[in-house]
Amino acid sequence: MRNFLLTFFVLLNQPVFLLAQNHFNITESFDNKPIPEKPNYEKLEFWASHPLKTDAADTLPKNHKKFNLRNNQADAAADVFYIYPTLYSYEIAANQGWNADIFDIKMKKEIDEKALPNQASVFNGSCKIYVPIYRQAHYSVFTTKDTLSSRKSLDLAYEDIVEAFKYYLENDNKGRPFFIYGHSQGTIHAARLIREHVENTPHFKNLVAAYLVGMPVSDKRFQKLKHSTEPSETGVYVSWNTLADKYYPPFYQKRYEGIIPVNPITWTINNSWSSKNEHKGLLGRNFKLKPKSMSAKIESGFLWIKKPDIPGAGLLNLKVWHFADINLFWLDIRENVALRLDSFMKNK
Repeated sequence: MRNFLLTFFVLLNQPVFLLAQNHFNITESFDNKPIPEKPNYEKLEFWASHPLKTDAADTLPKNHKKFNLRNNQADAAADVFYIYPTLYSYEIAANQGWNADIFDIKMKKEIDEKALPNQASVFNGSCKIYVPIYRQAHYSVFTTKDTLSSRKSLDLAYEDIVEAFKYYLENDNKGRPFFIYGHSQGTIHAARLIREHVENTPHFKNLVAAYLVGMPVSDKRFQKLKHSTEPSETGVYVSWNTLADKYYPPFYQKRYEGIIPVNPITWTINNSWSSKNEHKGLLGRNFKLKPKSMSAKIESGFLWIKKPDIPGAGLLNLKVWHFADINLFWLDIRENVALRLDSFMKNK
């Protein structure tokens, strides 16, 4: 397993999010573990990324000039509220609990070196980026049989997301168009946030789109928000879960029933294979973009891909590409964000 992880890190030079083979399980109950200090979102130190800070979400690919990419946050007409995936998966000390400590140096490094440059940066061409540091739930919530502890931990993490979002709306939004964006655990919180704090509020009209990636998401989660069917639609959500061609995950009929993902190369919901020529670019080795590298299609509620056209890919026998849900389609997502925002501004 160590050799596999090292090999893939060399190939894509990107973080391994939520790989079940590389995590620690908490065995004590939630109530028997300490609860970390609550963040204060009035202070910039509790925002991993913020327009008033220079941070890793400002990052551009090393070959960005070739693609005419710029960090346009200073002049951006819209915002994005991004919730990062589970980075709190490592072995914890006796004084740590089910939720991440916002002062934990290791966690901050994970956010700054993985989530922000690989995922949040997608939006820096079109949006001012807001990323709260939150007491995210440990990976154990997805593997434990202690469902009560799992729910309590996820609820605590969600409390921080709600507080951060309310602060953003009251102090920074000022009626601007905005996106909500999450990956994996971030999508769990983002979907709940939309349902409970966006849909039935005046802010819903300013939601350009929601990118809810890495978890099965259906229309049943929402009252108003519907899945996208076209690349330029607004007031919709897009979602996908990336798997290898011809792989059906366990219990897929139950987990993915009613799920309508989008193909993040074509941004449609038809089940035809996209061509490599349509692929805008993955963010891969040495933090460089590589276009026309892969094809994808929708299948049974998830997204199938053929192996990316990158050096060494033939050595990999991956079935689940969850950790690369964003990196594989980095430039595709970036351009789609710009398209949806342009459509929103014209219609507004």
